[in-house]
Amino acid sequence: MAEHLASIFGTEKDRVNCPFYFKIGACRHGDRCSRLHNRPTISPTLLLSNMYQRPDMITPGIDAQGQPLDPHKIQEHFEEFYEDIFEELNKFGEIESLNVCDNLADHMIGNVYVLFKEEDQAAAALQALQGRFYSGRPIIADFSPVTDFREATCRQFEENNCNRGGYCNFMHVKLIGRDLRRKLFGRYRGYRVSRSRSRSRSVSPRKRERDYDRRERDSRDRDRDRDRDRDYRGNGRRNDKYDREGGRKRHGSPVREGSEERRARIEQWNREREEKQ
Repeated sequence: MAEHLASIFGTEKDRVNCPFYFKIGACRHGDRCSRLHNRPTISPTLLLSNMYQRPDMITPGIDAQGQPLDPHKIQEHFEEFYEDIFEELNKFGEIESLNVCDNLADHMIGNVYVLFKEEDQAAAALQALQGRFYSGRPIIADFSPVTDFREATCRQFEENNCNRGGYCNFMHVKLIGRDLRRKLFGRYRGYRVSRSRSRSRSVSPRKRERDYDRRERDSRDRDRDRDRDRDYRGNGRRNDKYDREGGRKRHGSPVREGSEERRARIEQWNREREEKQ
């Protein structure tokens, strides 16, 4: 029974825990959801809810006065926002991923997800964002359970054929240009840029960007794994790191768990709680 519950945790078959909150960190039912939203007390990922205010918020491609907007102006507005947020959050540590939702549903519109390399970096950023405002609006930040954006993003949207449009319950991630991505993420060790000169004309720009993102993510994952192997030598314990500012030792965040490990850990907690009762 315990193995069965662990295997279905966070899936549609789980009648106790909300699968959408588990995968996306947001649910259209909010606090009225009939299933549990297990909010993490610590996570490398922060969710800044409804932070990005797109200029065509009411009707896509149309401004508040009913006039059509130039798509280039919309993208320019977004990239200015993206760079502004990145530079501010980068003060707290290395950013592995910064995703902004292009969805239109209330629980996802303008959501910003930032994945830090370490959990303590995310905690420092969360503390610093408390009580702050952006463009006259309060910043609503919290830890998010999402650590694998491949499970959270809409694959149909990536293929440009999602029939639910902006009201899809999976992330429609708004993309930035290659030059801006190189400028922001290129400062980190392990960042790679494709130098292929030949590209097929039949490949869509979205697919090229998606392939580029996949290559970038795989490259950074390999570098992170190499670092982890160096840190876990001998008896498997991680080497101590020194805080450059204070000169004292501190420990990095634990290795990030996958979905199966998280399900098993939660099931173990449930068994221990039942035994105590």
